[in-house]
Amino acid sequence: MNLRDFLGGHPVAVAIRLAIVSILVGLVLSVFGITPRNFFYVVDNFARSIYDMGFDAVVWIIEYLALGAMLVVPIWLVVRVLRSGRASSE
Repeated sequence: MNLRDFLGGHPVAVAIRLAIVSILVGLVLSVFGITPRNFFYVVDNFARSIYDMGFDAVVWIIEYLALGAMLVVPIWLVVRVLRSGRASSE
C-alpha cells in the first residue's frame, strides 16, 4: 500500500490540514473551558452524566412497562383464549 493512499494525500499537505483542524478544534474546546489539563476530567464527568441519565431512563421505562403490562397482558390473554375457543369450535 502506498503511503499517499493511506494518508489521503501528500504527507506534508495532510500534516498541514491536521494542524489547521487541530487549531480550530482547540479554539472551540477552549470556548467551553476545556484545557489540556482538565480534558480527561471533563470527558470522565460527561461519560458519568450520560451513564447516570441512561440508567435513570431504563428504570423509568421498566416502571411504565410493568404498569402497562398489568393491564395489557391480561386483556391480550383473554382475547387469545376467546379467539382460540372460537376457532376450535368451527
